[in-house]
Amino acid sequence: MIAELPRVRGRLTPGAPLAPLVWFKSGGTAQWLFEPADADDLADFMRELDPAMPVMALGLGSNLIVRDGGVPGVVVRLGKAFAKVAADGLTLHCGGGASGILVSSTARDAGIAGVEFLRSIPGTVGGFVRMNGGAYGRETADILVTCELVLRSGERVTLSAGELGYTYRHSALPEGAVVVGATFRGEPGEPAAIQAEMDRIAAAREASQPLRSKTGGSTFKNPAGDKAWRLVDAAGCRGLQRGGAQVSEKHTNFLINTGDATSADIEGLGEDVRAKVLAHSGVALEWEIQRVGLAGAGAAT
Repeated sequence: MIAELPRVRGRLTPGAPLAPLVWFKSGGTAQWLFEPADADDLADFMRELDPAMPVMALGLGSNLIVRDGGVPGVVVRLGKAFAKVAADGLTLHCGGGASGILVSSTARDAGIAGVEFLRSIPGTVGGFVRMNGGAYGRETADILVTCELVLRSGERVTLSAGELGYTYRHSALPEGAVVVGATFRGEPGEPAAIQAEMDRIAAAREASQPLRSKTGGSTFKNPAGDKAWRLVDAAGCRGLQRGGAQVSEKHTNFLINTGDATSADIEGLGEDVRAKVLAHSGVALEWEIQRVGLAGAGAAT
């Protein structure tokens, strides 16, 4: 009951549907969806919340499968108060809810190069920091100076990039922590040249990825020395289907919801692909997409 949760200044919604908030447009509800008014509101809430209650941060939902049984505990979604970016010299001060497009556009206007790759990642600063998001030869670890967190305990801390234990698409961010801000540093550049690079990246994505489909971005991590899409294609998985889920014909490291896929269809198809790749090439692909929540009734095992 709402009376059992801490008072907030933001919005706290019980049983909130998550499918509209994620790119796959599938999945169950959040036990609680919390949209804090600001970082202090979030910190106060986390500090007073029962320590046994799980907490998960949600950005744009682009790299996520929410299982059909929903997500227990509290899902934190950062709104407009966290979607701000300011440039200072070659430094960008970003809210955890700011999009990659906003960060890269602000950098362009300030003559800051080196962050154009964020234009191509459909997520928020919080997700970039947590997952060491990257594309086109660059990743978050290359530009991050510090990040500001609200820990599950409610404590607010600032960590340097070196303290995050970055590896490929992974960080050592504490369980339940929410990234409320980050500082990136670029290099001098001309706005026109920066825009040209952003245009090149946008065109490359449009040509190679199923951007107009209900998808979750890159499904599997690239194995060392190879590309996940090549292994998936070589295993004969292009166009493979399970229920309403399909391996994209355009880019085989993307799964798509053709219209009525459940999250069980999507995750099950991913496991089908992993099994076929393992049988064909001996490579055990690792999920890049995060899978959260509980399986729905009747979900395939």
